[in-house]
Amino acid sequence: MVGRHPVAAFGVFFAVFPFLMPYQALASQVLIFGLFALGFNLLYGYTCLLSFGHAAYYGLGAYGTGIALAKLKVSSLGLAAGPLLAVLGGVAIGFFCLRRRGIYFAMLTLAFAQLLYFVAFHLSDVTGGDDGLRGIPLLPLNVFGWTFNLEGSLAFYYFSFAVVWLAVAGLKHILDSPFGTVLQAIRENGDRASACGYDVTRIKHLSFVFSAFLAGLAGALDALRLAVVPVESLYWVTSGQVVIMTLLGGAGTFFGPFVGAGTYLVRGDRLAVFTERWPLVIGLIFMAFVLFLPKGIWGTLVANLPGAGSAGGKS
Repeated sequence: MVGRHPVAAFGVFFAVFPFLMPYQALASQVLIFGLFALGFNLLYGYTCLLSFGHAAYYGLGAYGTGIALAKLKVSSLGLAAGPLLAVLGGVAIGFFCLRRRGIYFAMLTLAFAQLLYFVAFHLSDVTGGDDGLRGIPLLPLNVFGWTFNLEGSLAFYYFSFAVVWLAVAGLKHILDSPFGTVLQAIRENGDRASACGYDVTRIKHLSFVFSAFLAGLAGALDALRLAVVPVESLYWVTSGQVVIMTLLGGAGTFFGPFVGAGTYLVRGDRLAVFTERWPLVIGLIFMAFVLFLPKGIWGTLVANLPGAGSAGGKS
């Protein structure tokens, strides 16, 4: 079922996921950061563009939704403000970053993310500065005349689940389209794809924008989950976390980002009970995976299944 109907399998698993977690808030966090990693994976795993500044779009999504709800009081439409701001950021930043390749591209993405971090840090009247943007209300959801209260942990989880499921289904449709095939062709050999007549720069830019949208949507949901947007949302550490999650799960696989996010967050949550130095343990685990399981947890599992295809086609 996972291979033939990945979106349905995703829905079935995450429908019962909160009952498998130590507490429901952690399940929401895994779901949201899995979406964040999914956005990064679209850029890195499918287009072979390594971004060290993906916190920029996650943070823009969080601040966009937070400001719309806390400052502008725009009701439930505030959720859409975050991804929209992230898309605008992706269009602008991608335009400049894609003028360079390799490590120069990666460092440019990091530079733009740090630029946004310092803007948010010093623009305290709008963003809250070092204290973060606070007072974000979790408004009731109105759908076809029905009102749903999202205040409880389980209610918010299923709201996030519905949003993420739609995003996953949309991404699956994109990857199965001719556009998705071209992305994988660019990953394998960009010069050959260009020689075949594809506008490689334009396609990479579209991938960049789609990736920014998914990251921004994750940031918007996390702003609702926390009712606050910490300035660290834009910090380089957040960018590093999403890289680790994606590689732990398996870059270039459909479910790898969620597996990696779950592994990182659940292990970190359990280890934090025993030691304050839990990031050191996570770092050692990550080093072991890079050395001995470079395809990640899900990537290794899928690679060992009979009839496994290329990385781009794996679930």
